[in-house]
Amino acid sequence: MTAWSFHPGPAIFGGSDAAARIADVLPQDGPCLFVTDKGVMSLGLANRWIAALEDEGHRLVVFDAVEADPSETTLLAAVEAGKIAGVSKVVGFGGGSPMDVAKLAAYLIGSGDDVDDIWGVERATGQALPLALVPTTAGTGSEATPVAVITCVGDEKRGVNARALVAAGTALDPDLTIGKPRALTAATGIDAMVHAIEAYTSAHKKNPVSDLYAREALHLLGGNLLLACEEPDNRKARGAMLLGAHYAGIAFANAPVAGVHALAYPLGGIHHLPHGLSNALMLRPVLEHNRAAANELYAELAPILCPDCEDEGSQSLTARLIEWLGELVVASGLEPRLRDHGIARDDIPMLAREAMKQQRLLVNNPCPIEEEDAARLYEAAW
Repeated sequence: MTAWSFHPGPAIFGGSDAAARIADVLPQDGPCLFVTDKGVMSLGLANRWIAALEDEGHRLVVFDAVEADPSETTLLAAVEAGKIAGVSKVVGFGGGSPMDVAKLAAYLIGSGDDVDDIWGVERATGQALPLALVPTTAGTGSEATPVAVITCVGDEKRGVNARALVAAGTALDPDLTIGKPRALTAATGIDAMVHAIEAYTSAHKKNPVSDLYAREALHLLGGNLLLACEEPDNRKARGAMLLGAHYAGIAFANAPVAGVHALAYPLGGIHHLPHGLSNALMLRPVLEHNRAAANELYAELAPILCPDCEDEGSQSLTARLIEWLGELVVASGLEPRLRDHGIARDDIPMLAREAMKQQRLLVNNPCPIEEEDAARLYEAAW
Protein backbone atom coordinates (compact mmCIF):
# COMPACT_ATOMS: atom_id res chain seq x y z
CA MET A 1 0.00 0.00 0.00
CA THR A 2 1.22 3.51 -0.82
CA ALA A 3 2.10 5.51 2.30
CA TRP A 4 -0.57 8.00 3.39
CA SER A 5 -1.62 9.99 6.45
CA PHE A 6 -4.85 11.47 7.77
CA HIS A 7 -5.58 14.18 10.33
CA PRO A 8 -9.06 14.02 11.96
CA GLY A 9 -9.32 17.75 12.65
CA PRO A 10 -10.83 19.47 15.70
CA ALA A 11 -12.98 17.99 18.43
CA ILE A 12 -16.65 18.21 17.40
CA PHE A 13 -19.51 19.30 19.67
CA GLY A 14 -22.97 18.85 18.18
CA GLY A 15 -26.43 20.07 19.12
CA SER A 16 -28.07 23.13 20.59
CA ASP A 17 -26.08 22.96 23.86
CA ALA A 18 -22.73 22.99 22.08
CA ALA A 19 -22.04 26.59 23.12
CA ALA A 20 -21.40 25.65 26.72
CA ARG A 21 -19.47 22.49 25.83
CA ILE A 22 -17.13 24.16 23.35
CA ALA A 23 -15.97 26.44 26.15
CA ASP A 24 -14.17 23.39 27.55
CA VAL A 25 -11.49 23.60 24.84
CA LEU A 26 -10.61 27.19 25.79
CA PRO A 27 -8.39 28.18 28.72
CA GLN A 28 -10.10 30.18 31.46
CA ASP A 29 -7.40 32.82 31.88
CA GLY A 30 -7.32 36.00 29.80
CA PRO A 31 -9.82 37.65 27.44
CA CYS A 32 -11.18 35.94 24.32
CA LEU A 33 -11.22 37.52 20.84
CA PHE A 34 -14.66 36.79 19.33
CA VAL A 35 -14.40 37.22 15.55
CA THR A 36 -17.62 37.59 13.56
CA ASP A 37 -19.35 39.96 11.14
CA LYS A 38 -21.97 42.68 11.44
CA GLY A 39 -24.61 40.61 9.65
CA VAL A 40 -24.36 37.84 12.22
CA MET A 41 -24.49 40.36 15.06
CA SER A 42 -27.48 42.24 13.62
CA LEU A 43 -29.45 38.99 13.27
CA GLY A 44 -28.78 38.15 16.90
CA LEU A 45 -27.28 34.78 16.01
CA ALA A 46 -24.32 35.30 18.32
CA ASN A 47 -26.27 36.47 21.38
CA ARG A 48 -26.87 33.02 22.91
CA TRP A 49 -23.27 32.00 22.25
CA ILE A 50 -21.78 35.14 23.70
CA ALA A 51 -23.95 34.72 26.81
CA ALA A 52 -23.00 31.05 27.15
CA LEU A 53 -19.28 31.76 26.86
CA GLU A 54 -19.54 34.61 29.37
CA ASP A 55 -21.47 32.33 31.73
CA GLU A 56 -18.52 29.93 31.52
CA GLY A 57 -16.22 32.72 32.70
CA HIS A 58 -14.81 33.98 29.39
CA ARG A 59 -14.49 37.75 28.92
CA LEU A 60 -15.10 38.50 25.24
CA VAL A 61 -13.58 41.15 23.00
CA VAL A 62 -15.90 41.29 19.98
CA PHE A 63 -14.41 42.03 16.56
CA ASP A 64 -17.30 42.20 14.07
CA ALA A 65 -15.68 44.04 11.13
CA VAL A 66 -15.13 40.99 8.90
CA GLU A 67 -16.43 41.38 5.35
CA ALA A 68 -17.04 38.81 2.62
CA ASP A 69 -13.71 37.78 1.06
CA PRO A 70 -11.88 39.42 3.98
CA SER A 71 -8.96 41.67 3.21
CA GLU A 72 -5.49 41.62 4.67
CA THR A 73 -6.32 45.00 6.24
CA THR A 74 -9.24 43.44 8.12
CA LEU A 75 -7.09 40.53 9.27
CA LEU A 76 -4.42 42.85 10.63
CA ALA A 77 -7.08 44.95 12.38
CA ALA A 78 -8.37 41.82 14.13
CA VAL A 79 -4.82 40.90 15.16
CA GLU A 80 -4.24 44.40 16.51
CA ALA A 81 -7.52 44.33 18.47
CA GLY A 82 -6.51 41.02 20.03
CA LYS A 83 -3.02 42.19 20.92
CA ILE A 84 -4.27 45.42 22.51
CA ALA A 85 -6.73 43.44 24.65
CA GLY A 86 -4.13 40.84 25.57
CA VAL A 87 -6.33 37.95 24.48
CA SER A 88 -5.33 34.36 25.28
CA LYS A 89 -7.81 32.56 22.99
CA VAL A 90 -9.97 33.13 19.91
CA VAL A 91 -13.47 32.13 18.77
CA GLY A 92 -14.53 32.43 15.12
CA PHE A 93 -18.30 32.64 14.65
CA GLY A 94 -20.00 32.89 11.26
CA GLY A 95 -19.36 31.76 7.71
CA GLY A 96 -16.01 31.04 6.13
CA SER A 97 -14.84 34.66 6.24
CA PRO A 98 -14.98 35.18 10.03
CA MET A 99 -13.59 31.70 10.62
CA ASP A 100 -10.65 32.27 8.27
CA VAL A 101 -9.84 35.59 9.95
CA ALA A 102 -10.11 33.94 13.38
CA LYS A 103 -7.75 31.14 12.37
CA LEU A 104 -5.08 33.50 11.13
CA ALA A 105 -5.56 35.95 14.01
CA ALA A 106 -5.11 33.13 16.54
CA TYR A 107 -1.92 32.10 14.80
CA LEU A 108 -0.44 35.57 14.27
CA ILE A 109 -1.17 36.71 17.83
CA GLY A 110 0.12 33.49 19.34
CA SER A 111 3.24 33.10 17.22
CA GLY A 112 4.20 36.72 16.63
CA ASP A 113 4.92 35.85 12.99
CA ASP A 114 4.38 38.26 10.09
CA VAL A 115 1.60 37.26 7.70
CA ASP A 116 3.86 37.75 4.67
CA ASP A 117 6.12 34.99 5.98
CA ILE A 118 3.42 32.30 6.17
CA TRP A 119 1.57 32.34 2.83
CA GLY A 120 1.62 28.88 1.25
CA VAL A 121 1.82 25.36 2.63
CA GLU A 122 3.22 24.55 6.10
CA ARG A 123 5.12 27.81 6.47
CA ALA A 124 3.25 28.67 9.66
CA THR A 125 5.23 26.60 12.15
CA GLY A 126 4.76 28.61 15.34
CA GLN A 127 2.28 28.23 18.20
CA ALA A 128 -1.25 29.60 17.75
CA LEU A 129 -3.60 30.66 20.53
CA PRO A 130 -6.31 28.13 21.46
CA LEU A 131 -9.09 28.42 18.89
CA ALA A 132 -12.75 27.38 18.66
CA LEU A 133 -14.86 27.74 15.50
CA VAL A 134 -18.64 27.88 15.09
CA PRO A 135 -20.08 27.80 11.53
CA THR A 136 -23.39 29.53 10.80
CA THR A 137 -23.56 28.28 7.20
CA ALA A 138 -23.22 24.79 5.74
CA GLY A 139 -20.59 25.18 3.09
CA THR A 140 -17.03 26.27 3.57
CA GLY A 141 -16.06 23.59 6.08
CA SER A 142 -13.47 26.09 7.34
CA GLU A 143 -14.08 24.90 10.89
CA ALA A 144 -12.57 21.52 9.93
CA THR A 145 -9.53 22.63 7.96
CA PRO A 146 -6.00 24.02 8.36
CA VAL A 147 -6.65 26.48 5.51
CA ALA A 148 -7.43 30.21 5.53
CA VAL A 149 -7.83 32.47 2.49
CA ILE A 150 -7.42 36.26 2.46
CA THR A 151 -7.83 38.84 -0.32
CA CYS A 152 -4.60 40.79 -0.70
CA VAL A 153 -3.49 43.85 -2.68
CA GLY A 154 -4.64 43.66 -6.30
CA ASP A 155 -7.61 41.43 -5.36
CA GLU A 156 -5.39 38.35 -5.35
CA LYS A 157 -6.56 35.58 -3.04
CA ARG A 158 -3.74 34.12 -0.99
CA GLY A 159 -3.90 31.17 1.35
CA VAL A 160 -2.21 29.64 4.35
CA ASN A 161 -2.35 25.87 4.77
CA ALA A 162 -0.74 24.70 8.00
CA ARG A 163 -1.61 22.37 10.86
CA ALA A 164 -1.09 25.26 13.27
CA LEU A 165 -4.41 26.69 12.03
CA VAL A 166 -6.51 23.67 13.07
CA ALA A 167 -9.00 24.59 15.79
CA ALA A 168 -9.09 22.85 19.15
CA GLY A 169 -12.85 22.42 18.81
CA THR A 170 -15.84 23.20 16.62
CA ALA A 171 -19.57 23.34 17.38
CA LEU A 172 -22.15 22.16 14.84
CA ASP A 173 -25.54 23.63 15.76
CA PRO A 174 -28.15 23.38 12.97
CA ASP A 175 -30.28 26.04 14.66
CA LEU A 176 -27.71 28.61 13.51
CA THR A 177 -28.46 27.73 9.86
CA ILE A 178 -32.27 27.65 10.08
CA GLY A 179 -34.01 30.10 7.75
CA LYS A 180 -30.97 31.04 5.67
CA PRO A 181 -31.92 32.47 2.24
CA ARG A 182 -32.23 30.07 -0.68
CA ALA A 183 -29.37 31.61 -2.67
CA LEU A 184 -26.99 31.36 0.28
CA THR A 185 -28.08 27.80 1.06
CA ALA A 186 -27.58 26.77 -2.56
CA ALA A 187 -24.20 28.41 -3.05
CA THR A 188 -22.69 27.21 0.22
CA GLY A 189 -24.11 23.71 -0.24
CA ILE A 190 -22.65 23.35 -3.72
CA ASP A 191 -19.34 24.71 -2.41
CA ALA A 192 -19.30 21.84 0.09
CA MET A 193 -20.09 19.33 -2.66
CA VAL A 194 -17.15 20.66 -4.68
CA HIS A 195 -14.93 20.14 -1.63
CA ALA A 196 -15.98 16.49 -1.49
CA ILE A 197 -15.61 15.86 -5.23
CA GLU A 198 -12.21 17.54 -5.49
CA ALA A 199 -10.93 15.75 -2.38
CA TYR A 200 -12.00 12.40 -3.86
CA THR A 201 -10.16 13.12 -7.11
CA SER A 202 -7.20 15.05 -5.68
CA ALA A 203 -3.90 14.23 -7.36
CA HIS A 204 -2.07 14.55 -4.04
CA LYS A 205 -2.74 13.07 -0.60
CA LYS A 206 -5.99 11.31 -1.55
CA ASN A 207 -6.35 8.40 0.88
CA PRO A 208 -8.89 5.79 2.00
CA VAL A 209 -10.09 7.76 5.03
CA SER A 210 -10.52 11.09 3.21
CA ASP A 211 -12.43 9.11 0.57
CA LEU A 212 -14.86 7.84 3.22
CA TYR A 213 -15.53 11.38 4.42
CA ALA A 214 -15.93 12.67 0.85
CA ARG A 215 -18.44 9.97 -0.07
CA GLU A 216 -20.55 10.42 3.05
CA ALA A 217 -20.42 14.19 2.59
CA LEU A 218 -21.83 13.82 -0.92
CA HIS A 219 -24.53 11.49 0.36
CA LEU A 220 -25.66 14.00 3.00
CA LEU A 221 -25.33 17.09 0.82
CA GLY A 222 -26.82 15.67 -2.36
CA GLY A 223 -29.79 14.24 -0.51
CA ASN A 224 -30.65 17.40 1.40
CA LEU A 225 -29.57 20.51 -0.52
CA LEU A 226 -32.79 21.06 -2.48
CA LEU A 227 -34.88 20.18 0.58
CA ALA A 228 -33.02 22.80 2.62
CA CYS A 229 -33.53 25.32 -0.20
CA GLU A 230 -37.26 24.60 -0.43
CA GLU A 231 -37.89 24.20 3.32
CA PRO A 232 -35.50 26.66 5.01
CA ASP A 233 -36.82 25.78 8.48
CA ASN A 234 -36.36 22.01 8.05
CA ARG A 235 -34.05 21.26 10.97
CA LYS A 236 -33.27 17.70 9.89
CA ALA A 237 -32.17 18.82 6.41
CA ARG A 238 -30.18 21.71 7.88
CA GLY A 239 -28.43 19.37 10.29
CA ALA A 240 -27.55 16.97 7.48
CA MET A 241 -26.16 19.84 5.40
CA LEU A 242 -24.06 21.12 8.30
CA LEU A 243 -22.62 17.68 9.00
CA GLY A 244 -22.06 17.03 5.29
CA ALA A 245 -20.19 20.32 4.90
CA HIS A 246 -18.03 19.43 7.91
CA TYR A 247 -17.25 15.99 6.50
CA ALA A 248 -16.32 17.58 3.18
CA GLY A 249 -14.05 19.97 5.09
CA ILE A 250 -12.29 17.05 6.78
CA ALA A 251 -11.91 15.37 3.38
CA PHE A 252 -10.29 18.34 1.66
CA ALA A 253 -8.20 19.20 4.71
CA ASN A 254 -6.41 15.93 3.98
CA ALA A 255 -6.77 15.68 0.18
CA PRO A 256 -6.63 19.24 -1.18
CA VAL A 257 -9.05 20.89 -3.60
CA ALA A 258 -8.04 21.65 -7.16
CA GLY A 259 -9.13 23.16 -10.46
CA VAL A 260 -12.67 24.25 -9.65
CA HIS A 261 -11.42 26.31 -6.73
CA ALA A 262 -8.45 27.67 -8.67
CA LEU A 263 -10.74 29.05 -11.39
CA ALA A 264 -13.33 30.22 -8.86
CA TYR A 265 -10.92 32.40 -6.89
CA PRO A 266 -10.51 35.14 -9.54
CA LEU A 267 -14.31 35.41 -9.77
CA GLY A 268 -14.43 36.19 -6.06
CA GLY A 269 -11.27 38.24 -5.78
CA ILE A 270 -11.86 40.44 -8.83
CA HIS A 271 -15.62 40.39 -9.39
CA HIS A 272 -16.56 39.79 -5.75
CA LEU A 273 -18.90 36.90 -6.47
CA PRO A 274 -19.63 34.78 -3.39
CA HIS A 275 -17.18 31.89 -3.12
CA GLY A 276 -19.80 29.15 -3.29
CA LEU A 277 -21.44 30.70 -6.34
CA SER A 278 -18.05 30.97 -8.06
CA ASN A 279 -17.50 27.25 -7.51
CA ALA A 280 -20.98 26.43 -8.82
CA LEU A 281 -20.28 28.40 -12.01
CA MET A 282 -17.02 26.58 -12.73
CA LEU A 283 -17.97 23.10 -11.55
CA ARG A 284 -19.32 21.61 -14.76
CA PRO A 285 -16.66 23.02 -17.14
CA VAL A 286 -13.80 21.78 -14.95
CA LEU A 287 -15.34 18.33 -14.48
CA GLU A 288 -15.74 18.07 -18.26
CA HIS A 289 -12.06 19.03 -18.64
CA ASN A 290 -11.04 16.37 -16.08
CA ARG A 291 -13.31 13.73 -17.55
CA ALA A 292 -10.69 11.52 -19.21
CA ALA A 293 -8.22 11.67 -16.32
CA ALA A 294 -10.77 11.18 -13.53
CA ASN A 295 -13.37 9.04 -15.29
CA GLU A 296 -13.13 6.04 -12.96
CA LEU A 297 -13.28 8.19 -9.83
CA TYR A 298 -16.23 10.24 -11.07
CA ALA A 299 -17.96 6.97 -11.97
CA GLU A 300 -17.51 5.78 -8.37
CA LEU A 301 -19.24 8.92 -7.07
CA ALA A 302 -22.16 8.89 -9.51
CA PRO A 303 -24.33 6.27 -7.74
CA ILE A 304 -24.19 8.30 -4.52
CA LEU A 305 -26.08 11.11 -6.25
CA CYS A 306 -27.87 9.06 -8.95
CA PRO A 307 -28.85 5.76 -7.27
CA ASP A 308 -30.67 4.54 -10.40
CA CYS A 309 -27.48 4.47 -12.50
CA GLU A 310 -25.44 1.85 -10.60
CA ASP A 311 -25.36 -0.73 -13.42
CA GLU A 312 -24.06 1.59 -16.13
CA GLY A 313 -20.50 1.68 -17.51
CA SER A 314 -17.94 4.16 -16.21
CA GLN A 315 -18.22 6.58 -19.15
CA SER A 316 -21.99 6.69 -18.77
CA LEU A 317 -21.74 7.08 -14.99
CA THR A 318 -19.37 10.03 -15.34
CA ALA A 319 -21.70 11.67 -17.86
CA ARG A 320 -24.63 11.15 -15.48
CA LEU A 321 -22.69 12.69 -12.58
CA ILE A 322 -21.75 15.80 -14.53
CA GLU A 323 -25.28 16.19 -15.90
CA TRP A 324 -26.81 15.73 -12.44
CA LEU A 325 -24.57 18.39 -10.91
CA GLY A 326 -25.37 20.84 -13.71
CA GLU A 327 -29.08 20.28 -13.17
CA LEU A 328 -28.65 20.72 -9.42
CA VAL A 329 -27.15 24.18 -9.88
CA VAL A 330 -30.19 25.25 -11.92
CA ALA A 331 -32.73 23.53 -9.64
CA SER A 332 -31.23 25.25 -6.60
CA GLY A 333 -32.10 28.61 -8.14
CA LEU A 334 -28.60 29.79 -9.03
CA GLU A 335 -28.05 31.46 -12.39
CA PRO A 336 -25.55 29.09 -14.07
CA ARG A 337 -23.62 31.35 -16.49
CA LEU A 338 -20.86 33.89 -15.88
CA ARG A 339 -22.72 36.43 -18.00
CA ASP A 340 -25.69 36.14 -15.63
CA HIS A 341 -23.51 37.74 -12.97
CA GLY A 342 -22.16 40.73 -14.89
CA ILE A 343 -18.91 39.18 -16.07
CA ALA A 344 -17.93 40.37 -19.54
CA ARG A 345 -16.57 38.00 -22.14
CA ASP A 346 -13.62 40.37 -22.57
CA ASP A 347 -12.63 39.57 -18.96
CA ILE A 348 -11.82 35.95 -19.79
CA PRO A 349 -8.11 36.40 -20.69
CA MET A 350 -7.51 38.31 -17.46
CA LEU A 351 -9.38 35.67 -15.41
CA ALA A 352 -7.28 32.92 -17.00
CA ARG A 353 -4.05 34.75 -16.13
CA GLU A 354 -5.18 35.25 -12.54
CA ALA A 355 -6.18 31.60 -12.18
CA MET A 356 -2.61 30.59 -13.01
CA LYS A 357 -1.51 32.22 -9.72
CA GLN A 358 -3.33 29.44 -7.84
CA GLN A 359 -0.63 26.84 -8.39
CA ARG A 360 -1.07 25.44 -4.85
CA LEU A 361 -4.52 24.29 -6.05
CA LEU A 362 -3.84 23.52 -9.70
CA VAL A 363 -1.20 20.94 -8.80
CA ASN A 364 -3.96 18.88 -7.15
CA ASN A 365 -6.09 18.65 -10.29
CA PRO A 366 -6.38 15.21 -11.92
CA CYS A 367 -4.95 16.67 -15.14
CA PRO A 368 -3.09 19.91 -15.98
CA ILE A 369 -4.91 23.21 -16.46
CA GLU A 370 -2.76 25.64 -18.42
CA GLU A 371 -3.67 29.26 -19.13
CA GLU A 372 -5.22 28.40 -22.51
CA ASP A 373 -7.25 25.65 -20.82
CA ALA A 374 -8.48 28.08 -18.19
CA ALA A 375 -9.57 30.54 -20.89
CA ARG A 376 -11.48 27.75 -22.64
CA LEU A 377 -13.17 26.73 -19.38
CA TYR A 378 -14.21 30.30 -18.57
CA GLU A 379 -15.55 30.53 -22.13
CA ALA A 380 -17.57 27.34 -21.54
CA ALA A 381 -18.96 28.85 -18.32
CA TRP A 382 -19.74 32.19 -19.93
